Amino acid sequence: MDRVREAVFSSLGDAVPGSRVLDLFAGCGSFGIEALSRGAESAAFVDSDRASCDSIRRNLARTRLTANIQCMDAFRFLELYAMEYDLIFADPPYTRHESERDISGEIATSPLLLRALAPNGTLILECSRPPENHPGLEPLKIKRYGKSQIAYFTHAT
Repeated sequence: MDRVREAVFSSLGDAVPGSRVLDLFAGCGSFGIEALSRGAESAAFVDSDRASCDSIRRNLARTRLTANIQCMDAFRFLELYAMEYDLIFADPPYTRHESERDISGEIATSPLLLRALAPNGTLILECSRPPENHPGLEPLKIKRYGKSQIAYFTHAT
């Protein structure tokens, strides 16, 4: 994961300083914390798991960074609180079988996510396979790291 995170931030370059960041399905908060440490203006962390939210709090305290943490469903957060974010990191649980819910596909096709992404913003989606249908989003590139893929999107023009 460290190698993947480093590659992601390397590819984002100057887009990070001064940006407003949303870390959805945040886990331990590594993407949002990395963005803050690289000069992001603000970050919001969203995860529905209490243990993950506690982990984010501890990691922020260790790094002496501050951010907004919401322990709730990512889709509910987007519905209720989302503003425009320059960078949205989303690392939803992977689908292991075709019969399982495809959260990465749902998030990439969500009008709520599209509304939360700033006009020139970038969605960075970690997934086992990129969603094929993503209305309103234009794929920028896809990078493979082992069994994971990182798909970059922006607003379609």
